[in-house]
Amino acid sequence: MEEDDTSQGEKAWVEGEAHAPPGMSRQLSVSEFLCHCCYDILVNPTTLNCGHSFCRHCLALWWVSSKKNECPECREKWEGFPKVNILLRDVIEKLFCDAIEQRKEDIQQNSDVARSLATFQKYGNDQIPTIPNTGRINPRGGGFFSGVLTALTCVAVVLLGYHWSSREFEEDHLVHKPVSKWTAEEVILWLEQLGPWASHYKERFLLEKVNGRLLLTLAEEDFVKEPYSIENSNHRKAIMAELECVKTLGVKPPQNLWEYKAVNPGKSLFLLYALKSSPRLSMLYLYLFDYTEAFLPFIHTICSTQEDKYEDIVTKLLDLKDPSWKQWREFIVKYLFLPYQLIAEFAWDWLDVHYWTSRFIIVNAMLLSVLEAFSFWRLWSRRELKTVPHRMWKYFWKVSTQGLLVALFWPFIPQFVCNCLFYWALYFNPIINIDQVVKEVRRLETQVE
Repeated sequence: MEEDDTSQGEKAWVEGEAHAPPGMSRQLSVSEFLCHCCYDILVNPTTLNCGHSFCRHCLALWWVSSKKNECPECREKWEGFPKVNILLRDVIEKLFCDAIEQRKEDIQQNSDVARSLATFQKYGNDQIPTIPNTGRINPRGGGFFSGVLTALTCVAVVLLGYHWSSREFEEDHLVHKPVSKWTAEEVILWLEQLGPWASHYKERFLLEKVNGRLLLTLAEEDFVKEPYSIENSNHRKAIMAELECVKTLGVKPPQNLWEYKAVNPGKSLFLLYALKSSPRLSMLYLYLFDYTEAFLPFIHTICSTQEDKYEDIVTKLLDLKDPSWKQWREFIVKYLFLPYQLIAEFAWDWLDVHYWTSRFIIVNAMLLSVLEAFSFWRLWSRRELKTVPHRMWKYFWKVSTQGLLVALFWPFIPQFVCNCLFYWALYFNPIINIDQVVKEVRRLETQVE
């Protein structure tokens, strides 16, 4: 009878004495290792930011029932995802091994506890890639990148504020200004942007003081005769092709990233964000809605044919035909498996025009490829590859919703805000992605260990 009246805690303490190291059995008892949820000995003790420790399954039951990321005792919110206190767990299991084994058997037989633990762990796996405060959880890398981002953000805001106050953004661009209102200097600027070869004819246009109105009256026969005397037939075709576009549009067609952004600010910002989160859907969008102006130059640049490699660049850009089957085959393979490489190849072709910007895009594409590989590795290791179609469907609706919101609210967004968002996405995202790659590598090392 006396043995039956002995409490479970006393039994654990007695059993713990037999297994505890010499000199410690008299100083430690099971009451010092109680969970403040179940008031029994801690099993897989999980320590929160506030310092309180609870059984892993008790914390899971609390979270499932309350849906609150806060301590059950002091109600302080925790950050990140709570982990098992390995040191405390090892100490308890050595001191009270029999009691711990008995408790583990009871926990495994409880289906509610097992279900709560699985739900809690799934929540933690979803939270790992998007931990908001990397500085506290991983002080080796997060603090540095947070400081760099803060400094760059301040510099960018100051520069954009200066340009906006000096009205630099309100200057007339050739992509906005009607051709009939171009000055002679603006015609020369238009001519120079056709390529380095056009500089040979700059003085002839200046001597004739060719303004926008006169430019619209010129025909190919005029360029053959004096005073222009453009003998190279490819150069004449290039000028005439560009002149026909100018006559049709009434303004200069965009020929680089900044001019495209000036003409299509909303579309540029949307594509920049969409290419990061879902490049495949973004390219599909270009194919469906911007085939001639954006998709054809894109696919001819990244999947050029053997003949195009030896063809004069001026002649190549005169008439962009539909891609051949070989180009489509190369594009589809890269589209499915290496979408960010397509973006990097396109940026590489524009190094002469956008020296630093192209390099930022190439580095960012490499980082995003690594992050996508980590994502697939995580799905494969968790045996969740079957969820890929569902995730792609969610991405489709996400991008579609973002596009709809941009279309609805774009008229009300100030141009200054658009520029801030655009340059942040273009130049600062690589720094953010470096931090993400570092965290993924460290997480992989931890799993291997």
